[in-house]
Amino acid sequence: MANRKGFVLALLLVILVIGSQSVFTVSQWQKAIMFRLGEITEADFKPGVHFKMPFINNVRKFDSRLLTLDVEPERFLTAEKKNLIVDSFVMWRVADVTRYYTAVSGDERHARLRLEQIIKDGMRGQFSKRTINEVVSGERDEIMRALTAESNVQAQEIGIEIEDVRIKRIDLPAEVSNSVYRRMKAERARVAKEFRSQGFEAAERIKADADRKRQVIIAEAYRDAEKVRGEGDATAADVYAKAYGRDKEFYSFYRSLEAYRESLGGSGDMMLLSPDSDFFRYFGKAKK
Repeated sequence: MANRKGFVLALLLVILVIGSQSVFTVSQWQKAIMFRLGEITEADFKPGVHFKMPFINNVRKFDSRLLTLDVEPERFLTAEKKNLIVDSFVMWRVADVTRYYTAVSGDERHARLRLEQIIKDGMRGQFSKRTINEVVSGERDEIMRALTAESNVQAQEIGIEIEDVRIKRIDLPAEVSNSVYRRMKAERARVAKEFRSQGFEAAERIKADADRKRQVIIAEAYRDAEKVRGEGDATAADVYAKAYGRDKEFYSFYRSLEAYRESLGGSGDMMLLSPDSDFFRYFGKAKK
């Protein structure tokens, strides 16, 4: 009885192992390929559960989602034989799993190397037909479209579909960049010098105009001042004349007082005059 139970358990175990070896699943994002003793027998598996012959068939699965390859920056020559360093990336996926396995043995690292070489060869051809100006700004979109189409034809030979090729950055080599920088610096220095010269010329013109206006203002002010002074002197002379006409003696006395004040107002002043000179005729005439 015990031997019979052991036999049943062993049989169930063998059936379970064989059953597990006979079933495999394929996900939505996978592509599978079936081998029979190392020979490809089937590759078009739909997502879901599938069956195989245990110990005779084996299955390999590959990721069919969109993958990204960063291409190593490379130097390319333009139509005018100028070097450019181009940095790019590629969006790709496994399209034909049979070709993919046959071409690169299903090795993603090997596939990336092949794909990178295809992209670089395509870029070399595209850049050699265009100038730096066309590559940098004018025709970059056209280059990427043409490169995607051409590279995709070659990539299909190894079972890969290229979704898109994008150029991330285009740089000049260091030695060329330094030369361009020096040329740009010299050009900016020339423009700055020209602006400074124009500014100096404008400053001198403004200064000369300001000096001219200053001289005109001073001359006009002096003219107006002399005019006012002349009118004041005329008015004063008229007042003096009228005062002299009314009382000659008083006017003479007033003028003598003005003369005394002007002549004797300062300390240390000295005058040598005869006491009976006309200058002192009003001295000593005070009424008692």
